[in-house]
Amino acid sequence: MTGRGTLERVLAGFEAGQTAALARAVSIIEDQREGHETLAAILHPRLGRARRIGLTGPPGAGKSTLTTLLAERYLAAGLKVGIVAVDPTSPFTGGALLGDRVRMERVALHPNVFIRSMATRGSLGGLAAMTREVCDVLDAFGMDRILVETVGVGQSELDIARLADTSTVILVPESGDAIQTLKAGVMEIADCFVVNKADRPGADRLRNDIEVMLGLRGGGGPTPDAHHGVDLKALHPKRQAREAAARDDDSWTPPVLRTVGATGDGVPELIAALDRHFAYLERTGTLHARRRERLRDRVRDVVEHRIQRRLWRDAAIRQWVEDQLPALERGEVTPFTVAEALLARGVAAGTFTGQAP
Repeated sequence: MTGRGTLERVLAGFEAGQTAALARAVSIIEDQREGHETLAAILHPRLGRARRIGLTGPPGAGKSTLTTLLAERYLAAGLKVGIVAVDPTSPFTGGALLGDRVRMERVALHPNVFIRSMATRGSLGGLAAMTREVCDVLDAFGMDRILVETVGVGQSELDIARLADTSTVILVPESGDAIQTLKAGVMEIADCFVVNKADRPGADRLRNDIEVMLGLRGGGGPTPDAHHGVDLKALHPKRQAREAAARDDDSWTPPVLRTVGATGDGVPELIAALDRHFAYLERTGTLHARRRERLRDRVRDVVEHRIQRRLWRDAAIRQWVEDQLPALERGEVTPFTVAEALLARGVAAGTFTGQAP
């Protein structure tokens, strides 16, 4: 529980820039303790300063290493960095296993960094349920960069695109069959691709495969020449994708970068690409559109959460649903007709009276 006095003390410490108060505020929001909505409302007008960078990809791609390297560079530049590392859920405690926190020990004690490990707790999409809200707290605290590392669950990690300004997909030569990897839905959300552990065999092939995919997706490919047939070298999708990624115009083709996490090679180029993408977002108005969509999603999520909470906490409604089960078992009604009955009675609109519908 969080009393009014406690919330006021947290806010006072928050205003003073105290890391302990930030940690407490994050806990209040993440656990949805008493007063979390009040706290979120107070912090909301301060949002919009931080750049939110998502890092996703399969397990073992080196996401934590690259997150740490990015944080080191940003800290060296005098920026404040918040890191949200989404870990698998412990089967015993329900909390995060903290593997990412251990791997980030090189920056963990820096005064301008704050790391929060969050457990998925069964949430799909590679993120914990309250990741977006925790990012809001870090933004309101004055972080310049917020790095969000997903848990690495594969093709379902699409929620990061809704949360981040820039989504970075990290792959390694050992990710498996390159063509199969390119079919994954997660490839569609990348603003930047990173082939990590690029000093290993197969890295160039993976990079080429990704660039061919990007070239084909952008409509590239060989076309016949009137005199010389098809100039495969000049019009190859890979080359077109690479050239498009290097241009600064009103379209964006994701660059495919090479990094070696063990040595830090390629990290400056990755930071430059992230800066270029953010400049593109600002120049084209895409940043405003993405952040507005984020707010729209937030309103939708709050509405859905409140409807579900009010619905299933109503004992009469739960009993009414139980009463429909025999008819469902006999095939006389379907789950759809039962749901429609609830909607028709105004339950989903929040007009609960405590009576069975």
